[in-house]
Amino acid sequence: MLLAWGALLVFALVWLGADFAFGQATLVATYAIAGLGVVVIVGQAGQIVLGQGAFVALGAYAQALLVQAGMAPLAALPFAILAGASGGALASLPAGRLGGLYFGMSTLAFALIVEEALVRWESLTHGAAGLVLPAFGVAGSTADTPAAQAALSIAALLAVLALCARLLRSRLGRAWRAVREDEAAAAACGIAPGTAKLRAFAVGGGLSGLAGGLYAHWIGFISPEQFGLMFSFELLMLAFIGGARHLSGAAWGALVVVAIPQLIAVLRDALPGDWARSAGLELVLFGAVVVGVVLLRPQGLAGGGRG
Repeated sequence: MLLAWGALLVFALVWLGADFAFGQATLVATYAIAGLGVVVIVGQAGQIVLGQGAFVALGAYAQALLVQAGMAPLAALPFAILAGASGGALASLPAGRLGGLYFGMSTLAFALIVEEALVRWESLTHGAAGLVLPAFGVAGSTADTPAAQAALSIAALLAVLALCARLLRSRLGRAWRAVREDEAAAAACGIAPGTAKLRAFAVGGGLSGLAGGLYAHWIGFISPEQFGLMFSFELLMLAFIGGARHLSGAAWGALVVVAIPQLIAVLRDALPGDWARSAGLELVLFGAVVVGVVLLRPQGLAGGGRG
């Protein structure tokens, strides 16, 4: 996998130009960290989550508010993770009474509540006007260049991948997979399904909170509409495109999700006028990619084919 990503980065540097390629690498790595949260919740614990963007938003706003209050970005990052984890734990509470699609809809409602709170709580979040952040700084050095931002985000992704791999090999990871396969059998073996689900949402939310904290610095400005329902659906599609049961699926799915807008920019010049101006072109491409993955690689790009 590392060789494949190295080849992609070299190709991007040559074809797209260094600054643009590093900027896209930063975005892919940040999306992948958020996507790992979906992989943990959906792929490992077997739960439906339709509002993952809310956990990213909580992390981004926690980071922004603390940095604006004078805290160093690196010191604020654990609180961004905590904000995302707390949101995930809170969103998981209906799992004790709801299941399947009904529980998924409750996570969607949670995301809508978070978005509305961020818009309405203007005294704290500045509402639709948003918040401005400086570049991420570590030990007196500021990551204010595309190359530095890419290096930090890729390092964060690799660290998180290593931690998640270790976690999935632990007793907790085995409990998640047991709950995913059969809750009744898991309970008979002494596993508390409710506790396992809550921990999955806390870990998944924490990962998304980390992504939100980093994303806020890379973009330099955050507002509630950046974390709307489309963003949550992108993260969900990211996991399924890459492979929800594979940690590396988050990285491959992030690459596809980030590449689609660039593909649209190319297609707009080649398509007829009505198609080129269509506001739904991105959704059409997303749908085509999802259908293609389901038909050709049902386990995702990181998984196997039909066999």
